[in-house]
Amino acid sequence: MPWSPDHYLRYGDERSRPFFDLVARIDADAPREIVDLGCGPGNLTRTLAERWPQAQVLGIDSSPEMVAAAEAARSEGGRNDASRSETSTARRLSFACADLRSWAAEPGEVDVLLSNATLQWVPEHRELLPALAGKVRPSGWLAVQVPGNHGAPSHALCRELAAEEPFVRFTAGVDYRPTADPADYFADLQGLGLTVDAWETTYLHVLHGQDAVFDWVSATGARPYLEAVPDELRDDFVAAYKRRLAVAYPERDGVVLLPFRRVFVVAHRSM
Repeated sequence: MPWSPDHYLRYGDERSRPFFDLVARIDADAPREIVDLGCGPGNLTRTLAERWPQAQVLGIDSSPEMVAAAEAARSEGGRNDASRSETSTARRLSFACADLRSWAAEPGEVDVLLSNATLQWVPEHRELLPALAGKVRPSGWLAVQVPGNHGAPSHALCRELAAEEPFVRFTAGVDYRPTADPADYFADLQGLGLTVDAWETTYLHVLHGQDAVFDWVSATGARPYLEAVPDELRDDFVAAYKRRLAVAYPERDGVVLLPFRRVFVVAHRSM
């Protein structure tokens, strides 16, 4: 199942709120090199170039579909910027398809290294933090946001269903590991000599439609299980999952409320 930029962006406003809350805590004056690990369709990466108008901004994602969407949006933005100076936003944006685990930036090369709602896909992401922090220059910033809602019904119900017959024989190999708490990431990065700010926020997203929560989670957290279930069983899995979600997240007057916990950490490397 390839990533769908259109599906992901269906709740673009809700998904962007944690990004802007994360970026607001980065106190960088005039960074030169910014990297967005897990840039997705690039719509939020562009805002980094707009906030810091002297920076070169690189977005990296492992999905060819996402990178293609980001490049298309950059080209469209470039046409809109055509009458502006050489420092136009589109000229300072670039995108690349790569696995963040093997991303080849040199140590101490980046002023702001950001990863928004991406590291949760890497089971060993806490073990990667020293390498990621090592990419940051003196006086630079590392900023990370990961979902912290692994215990919520939206995710727990999916795991429970996947553990039942006839699905378990196909989903048993799905590598699921919850993200850590703010205090854990604080300790990880403070131990590397960085000054750390860590916190959590639970957003109450107001969704619309009977299957709104499924629509949300099928674009992200439920994807590994939906991918693992074979085509001939996927409709049964989806139908059962939707029924359980409808009980956990009832629709009232056309509105479905989805509490969504996020974990944030912003770390600064001193001179």
